[in-house]
Amino acid sequence: MDSHRSPPTTRKAFRRTDDYTPGTSKVQLVTEDLPSPLAPNAVLIKVHAVSLNYRDAKIANGGNPWPVIPYGILCNDAAGEVVAVGQRVTKFQFGDRVAPIIDTKNLTGREAGRSWLAADEDGVLADFIVFDEEVVVRLPECLDWIEASIIPCAGTTAWAAAFYSKELEVSACDEKLKTIAERYKEPELMTVNYRNNKNWHEEVLQFTDGIGVDLVIEIGGATSIVPSLECTRRGGTISSVGYLSGYPERDTVVAYRSKSKPKGYQCGISDRYGRACCRVGSD
Repeated sequence: MDSHRSPPTTRKAFRRTDDYTPGTSKVQLVTEDLPSPLAPNAVLIKVHAVSLNYRDAKIANGGNPWPVIPYGILCNDAAGEVVAVGQRVTKFQFGDRVAPIIDTKNLTGREAGRSWLAADEDGVLADFIVFDEEVVVRLPECLDWIEASIIPCAGTTAWAAAFYSKELEVSACDEKLKTIAERYKEPELMTVNYRNNKNWHEEVLQFTDGIGVDLVIEIGGATSIVPSLECTRRGGTISSVGYLSGYPERDTVVAYRSKSKPKGYQCGISDRYGRACCRVGSD
């Protein structure tokens, strides 16, 4: 174990209460022991920032579409520094800026099982977290702690789903659309406010001369999946990465008619996370 200083023996963490009664607290602060000694391949991380996702609220309120462990620690996006390592750790040392991947069984995208943080195992909403070095990724030096904490889930998902695609933005906020359009001027970014236009997919089709877009990054879920299908071109791709309005029901008729290719993205893949970090660090 690293000998720079004595590692902590306890941590503070926010665990779910699993009380879904309206108006009751959904989390509680607890103090608990850390493993001592560390496992040979384990890395002890001091958490500096945690990023919240819509998924965290769904889990805390009992709305996650998949089962979760009881009384688990919330959140899956964090950034921190290594404060101790096990005897066999070779990839990291004291002081390294790191973050765990959000699916600790998904190193390459080819594994059969899964273990999502905050659902299948404890999350990262704690002052110290412990993970095997194989599921920890080095963070770009150019980002501060808060910026870096966004990469594991939201950042990696966006990078994987879009990669060089920035052409048309759909949002409910005119100010946001204006800011994005001003920032990305080349090529010109077309914008659509779905709150002002219930048939926003028709506006998208107008922008694309009735053809539809090549790629949709779909985060809305139940209320937006069908309009997204309607404005995707034949053979286009829908990258489904969220469900803000609820989990979508099947609509095979629309899906068949659109001839699009719906995809669900695995944002926890270690290899993909590492490439996203390298890309951010090189820009």
